[in-house]
Amino acid sequence: MKRRKKSMLSTLLVLILSMGMVLNVQAVTIDEAQKKADELENQKSTAESEKNSLAEQLNSIAKEMEEIQNKIEKKLEEIQKAEDELVQAKVNENAQYQSMKKRIKFMYENGNTQMLEVLLESENIGDFLNKAEYAQSLSEYDRGQLTEFQEIVKQVEAEEAALKEEYAEMEILRSELIAKQDSLSALIAEKNIEISNLEKEIGENASVLEELIKKAEEERIRQQEAAAAAAAAAEAEAAAKQNGGSSNGGGGYAPPTSGNVVSGSGQFTHPCPGSTVSSTFGYRTFDNSFHNGLDLAAPTGTPTYAAASGTVLYAFYSQSAGNWVVIDHGDGFVTKYMHHDYYTVTEGQYVEKGQQVGVVGNTGYSFGAHLHFQVELNGTPVDPQLYL
Repeated sequence: MKRRKKSMLSTLLVLILSMGMVLNVQAVTIDEAQKKADELENQKSTAESEKNSLAEQLNSIAKEMEEIQNKIEKKLEEIQKAEDELVQAKVNENAQYQSMKKRIKFMYENGNTQMLEVLLESENIGDFLNKAEYAQSLSEYDRGQLTEFQEIVKQVEAEEAALKEEYAEMEILRSELIAKQDSLSALIAEKNIEISNLEKEIGENASVLEELIKKAEEERIRQQEAAAAAAAAAEAEAAAKQNGGSSNGGGGYAPPTSGNVVSGSGQFTHPCPGSTVSSTFGYRTFDNSFHNGLDLAAPTGTPTYAAASGTVLYAFYSQSAGNWVVIDHGDGFVTKYMHHDYYTVTEGQYVEKGQQVGVVGNTGYSFGAHLHFQVELNGTPVDPQLYL
């Protein structure tokens, strides 16, 4: 009796420890998802900061563009003014030149006769000298004016050339600013795409994190329920042993309660007629595991039957399978019956097809009364429904 109680306590401790391991694994996954979320948020914050910095540079360039554009427009006005002054200077130069040509032509065509007459008509030597000096001054004036106008033309041309050179430099600067503006705009567009992708990834990771937390909570509740069920089973086992009754969690034999029952048209008879399939053979999405057998839900105490004739290899209690029975049918076929409340056969016993092997229970690693029925061919689990 003490040995069985000790076995039940060991089973309960193993179950609780395994629960902690499962939750810990899940917690690590949640931590990883949360760490990824933090990293993505940091990346997004960095990208937004870089985008803001680029935007500030772009605004600065826009201001420079506005200033250079104003300077260019002002320079164009200065160039236009210089061109107008140049035109006027050339007009003045040409007018002076034409005037001087007329006087030279007149003097050439008429010779010095008229000038001599003017001089001879002078009243006295003083008048003569004054008139001669006037004629010479007039000629010198023409030459002086022409020279002055030519100098003005040269100055205006030089000023215009300098203005055009400044204008060309401003155009180069504006072209460089436009190129820089285009480059910054492209970088900002890339940052917008990067931020958009990060926001999408953050959303996806948030969904994953939410699902992981949800599953962890569901697993925690399920494990709490399992622990409570295991504790209740241990208490029931201890009470049953004290009262001399059947075993509900530590293994035990009791005489069969019914005769042979054969049902169905398959190679094997159904091991628990009237039960409901609660979990099929194969991959299960809810716990990401492969289920090696067929779970048949039925009330505790429902008889279970050998699927075919054979020899009982095992009939004992297991921490995971509870009170279970293993039968060798020959030709490579072995069947297993798990989670019995108690079994009705013994090791080495030969059983007939449909002979009772136990009653449905909730022993071992189980979460509700059911029979786990497993079929193996040459050591490999196969779908039991193919043989029923």
